[in-house]
Amino acid sequence: MATAHVEAVRSAQPVLSVENLTTSFNVDGKWKPVVRDISFTVAPGETVAIVGESGSGKSVTSLSIMRLLQEGTSRIEGKIMLGGRNLLALPEREMRQVRGNEVAMIFQEPMTSLNPLFTIGDQISEALLCHKAMSAAEAKAETIRLLDKVRIPSAASRFDEYPHRFSGGMRQRVMIAMALASKPKLLIADEPTTALDVTIQGQILDLIKMLQDEEGTSVLFITHDMGVVAEIADRTVVMYRGEQVETGATADIFHRGQHPYTRALLSAVPVLGSMQNYQRPLRFPVVDNVTGLSDTPVEVVDTVSRERPILEVKNLTKRFAIHSGLLSRLVGRVHAVENVSFDLHAGETLSLVGESGCGKSTTGRAIMRLIEPTSGSVTVEGRDVLALDKREMREMRKSVQMIFQDPYASLNPRMTVGQAIAEPYLEHKMGTTKQAKDVVADMLRKVGLIPDMAGRYPHEFSGGQRQRICIARALALEPKVIVADESVSALDVSVKAQVINLMLDLQQSLNLAFLFISHDMAVVERVSHRVAVMYLGEIVEIGPRASVFGNPQHDYTKKLMAAVPVPDPDRRRDKRVPIGDELKSPIRAADHVQPIRKYRTISDGHLVAV
Repeated sequence: MATAHVEAVRSAQPVLSVENLTTSFNVDGKWKPVVRDISFTVAPGETVAIVGESGSGKSVTSLSIMRLLQEGTSRIEGKIMLGGRNLLALPEREMRQVRGNEVAMIFQEPMTSLNPLFTIGDQISEALLCHKAMSAAEAKAETIRLLDKVRIPSAASRFDEYPHRFSGGMRQRVMIAMALASKPKLLIADEPTTALDVTIQGQILDLIKMLQDEEGTSVLFITHDMGVVAEIADRTVVMYRGEQVETGATADIFHRGQHPYTRALLSAVPVLGSMQNYQRPLRFPVVDNVTGLSDTPVEVVDTVSRERPILEVKNLTKRFAIHSGLLSRLVGRVHAVENVSFDLHAGETLSLVGESGCGKSTTGRAIMRLIEPTSGSVTVEGRDVLALDKREMREMRKSVQMIFQDPYASLNPRMTVGQAIAEPYLEHKMGTTKQAKDVVADMLRKVGLIPDMAGRYPHEFSGGQRQRICIARALALEPKVIVADESVSALDVSVKAQVINLMLDLQQSLNLAFLFISHDMAVVERVSHRVAVMYLGEIVEIGPRASVFGNPQHDYTKKLMAAVPVPDPDRRRDKRVPIGDELKSPIRAADHVQPIRKYRTISDGHLVAV
């Protein structure tokens, strides 16, 4: 935003003014404040970002503004002024008219915000019919116009489709269309891009900026991603443990941040291209509460074995059949993984990168035989995985373990974490119950937790701690290979740094091999020895990390790198990713024959598809 415009924005009457906001929850009969004395304004057409880690109070602040916290168990104090009215003084009936009409909100996970039983068109039309005096036909026409505006292809034909037929990026666009239906003065976006791929994230950010320019809507953007803040925010509010520790123009926060916590947050952000002077994976600096950085980044000692690979994958293919009609005829196939080949050595990290739908998670599951491959071969320590029977497969899984993206979904809420870690150890008859207790204590120590925590349940831990527990459970079987499937993508920047450093330390001490599946290019550059880029089920570029990042050859690799937000407000770019440029469909006709992919050599070990 131009300087003159910023000054004009600041001098205008604020759309939103939050004064001394304090929000408390009733815990065991006592009021416990979780947000304390927060004050900020949002001017017309301005974007203000609230940034901080999970638990800092940023989402509670947004829910307080919308008055969406449960009455009786929550108490909101202070003033929230919108258009000359104090929202905290309005009766609920009037507040319902404010929500969606004057202030709209986009949440992190669109699938939980959309009703799976109603079509996309009906859900957007409902917002219009609630707040505007228009007929059903007028609401439908306006809904199609909004879907067009947020770049939903063939908007008219998709009016009657259900949410599950849309991709994650498309669903988030639908939520933006719904939020903008009544032309609100203020749009609150609560982590709207956290779970999205980097290219889709870029499209959503560009879309919000474009619509903001056209409609003049003010935006309150809540995130923990400093790269996103640099891309989109005019001013930034930094929160830490429920308190506002620093506020100012985004450029000032990034270049002249005063608070140690602000500087530590910025230092922990991985920057694409920062690995040019390093040969091996690099530890992340870690945010140490409010005192700044607890350590400095150092290169990891290289433990990669040059002997025979511990994991060899050759021509791995996985296709899912599509049946239709009364007789369930085969009408097509989803070509999820096509002729994928790579190897992995002990002590090495190979990263599989690409957008959702490219086949990287399916590749990881096929290697584990959590899904059965259609063809190809997978060899672990010289043994053909696809030829193993059920008993032998159980034995093999001691050598190859998997860590999933959502640790809460991976842990049984009815089991203590000690029981969860001990379960695979006891199932594989690796020792007695007493020995399992010792192993649990040792594993918890290894991942930076206290053995006394073994008696607690998953809900008593933070997201980062739960991911550590999942790593501890995987390590209990003393594996040689760990498949980490988006294991840090949903974590805050500082927690992500801690978990990745832990994985690098364990790799070094236990000589583990990691197949690191991710869409975060900046993190991949930091932790990898080699990188494989996947597109529509195929590897389109593979090679040493320095070669792939320093000299990318495939257009898709370049596109992924161009979409990464740069944590520098002075380097904001317009339209980084073409809006509407979605990943193509991997569905093929039943008789489709996939051509064999050919590669050319760029440098030693660096291959690119032609």
